[in-house]
Amino acid sequence: MSGTHAETVRYVRDTMLPEQAPPATEVGAVGWLRENLFSGWFNTVVTLASLAFIYLVLSIILPWTFSPTWNAASLNECRDILAAMGRDGHFAGACWGVINDRWVQLLFGFYPSEIYWRPVAALVLLGVALAPVLFSEYVPRKLIWFSALYPVLMPWLLWGGAIWAPLLVIAGLGLAYAGFRLIAARSTPALGLIGAVAIALVWFLWGLGAINDGINRAIGEMRKEARIAQLEQTVAALPDRLAQLEEQIDATSAQVTETLAAAKEAEDPDPQVYVDLLNEVAPARAEVKTMRREFSNLRNELSEAETLLQQARDLAGLRASLPELRETYRQLRESLPDTVSHVFTEDGITVLESRIREEGLDIPPEDVDALEASLDASQEVQSTELAVEQTYAELARIGLKPVESRKFGGFMLSLTIGVVAIAISLPLGVVLALGRQSDLLIVKGLCVGFIEFIRGVPLITLLFVASTLLNIFMPPGTDFDIILRVIIMATLFASAYMAEVIRGGLAALPTGQYEGADSLGLDYWQAQRLIIMPQALKISIPGIVSTFIGLFKDTTLVSIIGLLDPLGLSNAIRADSDWNGIVWELYGFIALLFFIFCFGMSRYSMYLERKLQTGHR
Repeated sequence: MSGTHAETVRYVRDTMLPEQAPPATEVGAVGWLRENLFSGWFNTVVTLASLAFIYLVLSIILPWTFSPTWNAASLNECRDILAAMGRDGHFAGACWGVINDRWVQLLFGFYPSEIYWRPVAALVLLGVALAPVLFSEYVPRKLIWFSALYPVLMPWLLWGGAIWAPLLVIAGLGLAYAGFRLIAARSTPALGLIGAVAIALVWFLWGLGAINDGINRAIGEMRKEARIAQLEQTVAALPDRLAQLEEQIDATSAQVTETLAAAKEAEDPDPQVYVDLLNEVAPARAEVKTMRREFSNLRNELSEAETLLQQARDLAGLRASLPELRETYRQLRESLPDTVSHVFTEDGITVLESRIREEGLDIPPEDVDALEASLDASQEVQSTELAVEQTYAELARIGLKPVESRKFGGFMLSLTIGVVAIAISLPLGVVLALGRQSDLLIVKGLCVGFIEFIRGVPLITLLFVASTLLNIFMPPGTDFDIILRVIIMATLFASAYMAEVIRGGLAALPTGQYEGADSLGLDYWQAQRLIIMPQALKISIPGIVSTFIGLFKDTTLVSIIGLLDPLGLSNAIRADSDWNGIVWELYGFIALLFFIFCFGMSRYSMYLERKLQTGHR
């Protein structure tokens, strides 16, 4: 067969056929469809049914979503616009006018509109502060100093106040750090940490308030006459501006109303003409909205100026009356009969009077009257002292306008609570996870008890405790900010779950890592900082981010205790007669905002996992 060739044996080939392209039905989009969606009769039926369902859903959602109702000022106007387009029924179209009208309120709540730049600046600076932590390879290392400064800067931007308030906070932290370095150099780091905590507590509980009041009094006395003159000018000028602005609002509103009424009352009304008019008057309506916001701000400014002017004029008299009030209170307190001297609160008087009625206690009515007089004198002293301190603080203020916590709301409130709770819960969770694995029985017991108790209680219960019961455990007269109370409870709740997530990462490390740290001669904290904890946190990234996302979404629960987060504001908006009946538009906008932030956290966690991937493949 050695002489056999293709010419003599037809079925033997000594050359290769050229490659040919695969059939068109096996590659590209057609091939993918045949392989994945139409590979058999069952898959074909399921695919066709799914496509029909998707078409049905989109045929309802897309026309409803793309609705030209952005300039509508009420639900009725939305319906008129949709009716002009021949679209009737429950799913005729979305009323996006409510978002155009209230999106600012959904973002900022009742925060003063003239200082919206402050929460916006706080959000932008948050990104700058997080950059050295989240993207350390792309930003200068020295930017980490701004990250350390941001926790002091953010509250000052949001709540306002004098410029020396954050400076005093920074000074307290500096003293604590200096104390740590000094004590640790002469003893041990543990004693240095204890000393730093003690210094910080003394500074923030006693030193900061006294120094702040002293600065306010000194600067307030120097600026008193100049501030009174400035306030008098403000009080004299604002009423004319308010009257002028009110006339402009009335004139512009009347013009818009007449224009729309004429279109509705035409003999042969054209629905499209009415729709075009709504779009034409939209700029005028936006101008009216801006003027009304300015009117409200000026009216509040006038009220605040009148109040502060009266307080400044009465300041000398209030200070002069304080010694007499204190002496009167001291005499009344010392002269209290023994029958009532052990009760000195309003609740105590209520309980005492109830027991007198129900149990017939032998306490003369004049003793109860003496107790009430003593309590009234105590309250008068406290209110006078508070009025003097607040007046001096306002006269001396060189910084940002203070904003009360009750004006916080909307997405800004959710971000404030979520960011602070997330930032604090992670290090606190690390400490709890290490404490749960500690060999010290007391430390382990405290950490286990805390974690199991917090995980066994719903967050809403902790929020109710924060809003109603926490002040009971504080000294009388203490005004503990409600947002701060919510942040504390949300942080404690998240830290318990964070501790278990991190403990799972610690348990996943092989014992060889601990043995390797011991072989290098590292002590416990060096081993945790350099070897153990970086690996445990890398393993725990998905669980940590899930806890962050869950905590951020749980901030909507604050609406249950009266704080106006986006969901709480949506209920208030729907109570307005113009928007009564709006549901999906508001909830859809709120859901979109939360999705953007939560999806961003999720994508960053995936990026971080890829960045820290060190496994062998």
